[in-house]
Amino acid sequence: MNLRRLELFVAVAEELHFNRAAQRLHMAQPPLSQQIRKLEEECKVALFVRNSRNVELTAEGEVLLEHARKVLAQYAVMTAALTHARDGELGRLRLGFVSSAAIYLVPGLVRDMRAWWPGIDLQLREETTDMQLELIAAGSLDAGIAREMKTVAGISATVLMHEPLVVAVASDHRLATRSSVALKDLKGEAFIAFPRSRISSLFDHISALLHAVGVDFDIAQEAVQFPTILGLVSAHLGIAVVPESMRAFAIPGLVYLDIEDTNATSTVSLIYSTEASNPMLVSKIRSAVRESSSVKHARHHGTIEPTKRAAVTDPGIRPGAP
Repeated sequence: MNLRRLELFVAVAEELHFNRAAQRLHMAQPPLSQQIRKLEEECKVALFVRNSRNVELTAEGEVLLEHARKVLAQYAVMTAALTHARDGELGRLRLGFVSSAAIYLVPGLVRDMRAWWPGIDLQLREETTDMQLELIAAGSLDAGIAREMKTVAGISATVLMHEPLVVAVASDHRLATRSSVALKDLKGEAFIAFPRSRISSLFDHISALLHAVGVDFDIAQEAVQFPTILGLVSAHLGIAVVPESMRAFAIPGLVYLDIEDTNATSTVSLIYSTEASNPMLVSKIRSAVRESSSVKHARHHGTIEPTKRAAVTDPGIRPGAP
């Protein structure tokens, strides 16, 4: 018994007329009658009562019609699911992200992914860049949003944005009355920063920027979370160089200063294995993350606002996607 014969049977059962069923199926009536006879031979029962005027289902035909409809419907669901899986619209996608991305990238990304591809089970995991690299290599993550990516064997990186860095100081700090500073103005300051053993990529990047202008990266206190770093700055334990997205944290006794040096930015990238187990799923996340990374920084209001969305040419984006 094959699916095609079931489709022919259902058409005849619904039309109760061989000629009308043949027209509906865009085929001649004799081959249709032949296929129904073969189906009856396979089932070893008569499925229709035929006379010169009428075609009616037998009791066995009624039973087969009920089940045939279910089989054909399930087959349609199965083939659609396979198509979605092939096109990367179905399956599990494990995405890592650095904590700062939770402010301006992850919210829009999650909304877009759920709206465009509801069949994708997006699983998020907050991790440092270094840990994301280890997890991707081990096959525990499919992709990640990372900072200051260097060339790593087996890892592809797509730059999403170059985010400006800012300086966080206590509101009564000697520089607090200024709207911006040069990195060289930070000479002699004590800094609050991540432990290099935990966040080596961003630590090394900031350290290199400071050393390039003759400023020692003198660490007075270490902390592993941005809110903790900023809180310690407001407590006068030191200053901090942080991504501009941290302006979202309006902490009493803390002010943010722009950095005048044009190279004082932090590069945010999407990273993934060059041998991704599901490249179509990775293509979807790449498209959606690129869209969500179209943001502008409202420097004077301490917030980050989405820009007018740019056109995305990645084939993973659905036509007409919001």
